[in-house]
Amino acid sequence: MSFESWQVWAVLSAVFAALTAIFAKIGVENINSDLATFIRTVVVLFSFLVLLLATGQFAQSGPISGRTWTFLILSGLGTGASWLCYFRALKLGPASLVAPVDKLSVVLVAIFGVLVLGERPSPAGWLGIAMIGAGAALIASGT
Repeated sequence: MSFESWQVWAVLSAVFAALTAIFAKIGVENINSDLATFIRTVVVLFSFLVLLLATGQFAQSGPISGRTWTFLILSGLGTGASWLCYFRALKLGPASLVAPVDKLSVVLVAIFGVLVLGERPSPAGWLGIAMIGAGAALIASGT
């Protein structure tokens, strides 16, 4: 297993995202979902602070451009909005349904990637994206 491979990191991301759904569903059981999201955010912030300090990566080698700041801020706002919605959905519904519907983000990333970034998925890639969408729709309709 090579930690230089994007595939390894993507699979690890999926594993941790799955664990996140299960842990969050249990954690949000007896508290407000917005408070749960805040607690999660503080944990993530603290964890990254420790990681960056421990590895000496907190220093930036040069100035950070305004464009970079703008898009990182927008990304952070998107993440926050996503987390708020996700925790609210977990509070109201079963994790086994919420998580697959949340993965419609894969379909949206493909569409936005084409429209905004000029990416071009292969025909097989589009088939896989369509299957993810169809799977999420099938799961959601079975409620």
